[in-house]
Amino acid sequence: MPKIIPYIKNHKKRSILFLILLVWYYFSLPKTLFNEPTSTIIESSNGKLLGAKIANDGQWRFPKSDSIPQKFEKCIIQFEDAYFYKHFGFNPVSIAKAFSQNLKSKKVKRGGSTLTQQVIRLSRKGKPRTYFEKFKEIILATRLEFRSSKKEILNLYTSNAPFGGNVVGIEAASWRYFGRKSKDLSWAETATLAVLPNAPSLIYPGKNQIRLLKKRNRLLKKLFENNIIKKTTYQLALLEELPQKPYRLPQIAPHLLQKIDKTQKGEFVKTSLDFNLQQQVNSIIRIS
Repeated sequence: MPKIIPYIKNHKKRSILFLILLVWYYFSLPKTLFNEPTSTIIESSNGKLLGAKIANDGQWRFPKSDSIPQKFEKCIIQFEDAYFYKHFGFNPVSIAKAFSQNLKSKKVKRGGSTLTQQVIRLSRKGKPRTYFEKFKEIILATRLEFRSSKKEILNLYTSNAPFGGNVVGIEAASWRYFGRKSKDLSWAETATLAVLPNAPSLIYPGKNQIRLLKKRNRLLKKLFENNIIKKTTYQLALLEELPQKPYRLPQIAPHLLQKIDKTQKGEFVKTSLDFNLQQQVNSIIRIS
């Protein structure tokens, strides 16, 4: 400490510049990275989806969950960022490989971005894919790593990644493409979702099926080779078909959904309604 004070006195300009950069770095990230509207969701007392209403911006985006499906966590890390739990926001090796490949092709073909960097990019919509923006992305990614835990970063990605069309986040994607909760998906279904954010405008269920199938199967092979899934699970997963088109979300209690949407818009609400009983009531109403 005694040595620092004389250095500051002798290098005032450098010290002031360093302090300015330090303050900028500390405040470089907003407290809330994502402010997009979310869908209104109602669930029965026994945990089944009763209804959902699309968000104000026309996206199916479920409210953020505190948990991450275990299968999806393993799939997305294997596919996007194998060193996620080891790096501090960016991976120098991946960046070097991407830089080399982009130089050879004379255009930006590969990003080399970690999941943390992708969270930053998702939160800064509309920014061009330039080397300067990539540098800013890296700086902000390191700041996010200091501020948040790995699980929190992964949760931000899981809730805000695009899954094709107007589907955002793993839970909305799970319901739209498979008609059930993400935690209930098979390895093949989860792997299908994990490869979508990589190119959501090019491949999604119902579009470029062959390309999507190849990507899914490559990920399944990687899961098998890294001893995450067993051989039988791998072989059976390869036989599973891809979804052909999005599912309509359940509308078991539309009137209740409308009422809740007025008072608790964009929220997840667990009701006291019994799912099976509500379906019986709906059947009686339709018959009468």
